[in-house]
Amino acid sequence: MEYELETPLKDEDISKLKAGDTVYLTGKIYTARDSAHKRIIEEGAPMDLEGVVLFHAGPIIKEDENGEYKIVAVGPTTSMRMNPYEPEVLNRGVKAIIGKGGMDDNTQKALVDNNAAFLTAVGGCAALYVSSINKIDSVNWLDLGMPEAIWELDVERFGPLIVTMDSKNNNLYKR
Repeated sequence: MEYELETPLKDEDISKLKAGDTVYLTGKIYTARDSAHKRIIEEGAPMDLEGVVLFHAGPIIKEDENGEYKIVAVGPTTSMRMNPYEPEVLNRGVKAIIGKGGMDDNTQKALVDNNAAFLTAVGGCAALYVSSINKIDSVNWLDLGMPEAIWELDVERFGPLIVTMDSKNNNLYKR
């Protein structure tokens, strides 16, 4: 099946997804890599995580002469790097993770326990994904560096994303 979902995601959005489905997202998504995940656990998130979609990505951003940020490219980074942090972050209300390469059994259990999903973004499609981004709404924790900061992205029909780990314990990486 193919779904077009609006963020923030709700339980009923996630419950209908099955491994193998295709998803397109409209609304807000947030980039977050290792350092951001660690800080979310240690200090709390700079935004409400309820229904949020986190994108494991280190975007390439440029700042123009007016001090406004423009996104140049954004593609998924290897998600297994977030394994030590992801279950705790999911416990805080995150409903979907976008990344590549899958995640471990602890994260799979947290996806099931929290009715959440892992969506795979295709590596090498950074230009395609950036074309779905309307604008950068905000940035948090820029002190971590541009790729590690949390970038709030306003997206329209962001995808295609493949449901690879669903809330029913199905995992395409294990098939």
